[in-house]
Amino acid sequence: MTAHAPDPALHPPDPALHRSSAADLDAATLHALLRLRVDVFVVEQECPYPEIDGRDLEPGTRHYWLTGDDGTVLATLRLLVEPGGGFRIGRVCTRLDARGRGLGHRLMTAVLDDVGGAPCVLDAQVVQEAFYARHGFVVTGEQFVEDGIPHVPMAWRPQPDPA
Repeated sequence: MTAHAPDPALHPPDPALHRSSAADLDAATLHALLRLRVDVFVVEQECPYPEIDGRDLEPGTRHYWLTGDDGTVLATLRLLVEPGGGFRIGRVCTRLDARGRGLGHRLMTAVLDDVGGAPCVLDAQVVQEAFYARHGFVVTGEQFVEDGIPHVPMAWRPQPDPA
């Protein structure tokens, strides 16, 4: 019996996970991350807002992204250091044609593994509240509207390891 290589059309390789501090990002990668974010948040969601907010290159900022086998950025998020301690996750997005493959969950798992038990917050679009809840985030305040989109503040409550 001969072993056959899997058909890449039926079983594409898992996207590669990348993480980088802001200082170590090259210009082409930063451009690709920003482009995906603008494509999703500004164009697709029809929400004109200042996507380039000055926080992407702050000391301590870390970027996470997944790439396809051709190097195309499929999903991304950024992790900011919060004033006073802890972290803030933001700008979580996946290309329209790459959704439904668990890429956002993979990024969230990677970032939460990296922050360990440190406090972590985010502002979730209300339609994504359940997505973040699957990772241990709970709503911590009232719903608010940002750039025309309903959001809720959420904080990470890591589940203790069962003994």
